[in-house]
Amino acid sequence: MNKMQDQINILEERIKKLEDTLFSSAREGAVISKKKKSSAKEFLMTKELKTETQRVLALGYFLEYMGGMESFNVNDLEAAFRAAKEKPPQNMNDAVNKNIARGFLMEAAGKKEAKKAWCLTATGEKRLEDELKK
Repeated sequence: MNKMQDQINILEERIKKLEDTLFSSAREGAVISKKKKSSAKEFLMTKELKTETQRVLALGYFLEYMGGMESFNVNDLEAAFRAAKEKPPQNMNDAVNKNIARGFLMEAAGKKEAKKAWCLTATGEKRLEDELKK
């Protein structure tokens, strides 16, 4: 019986320490927060983008990683440009095809809304993450 009471006392002491730590952090204004998603515009501002082709790649990345899309089509890209308050390329398909030719995008397995869809390649992800950052 004494052994059980000792274990209970040890556990109660551990709980007290945890509660003290938790509540003292709260009193000091510490907050556990979720990372806020950035907007398309904010995301573009973190990159050094000089061409329409680079902006298409960046917004494709944004749609996949921030928007949770497995693939994206021309409508998705145009909506992302509008959301970022950026002028879309005159010929979106040409900008996409240039990214495909460079190995940054590839055609997705299926269509999306009866339109051709694309997704980033590992090379495209690396290009955006490593080489186009500010």
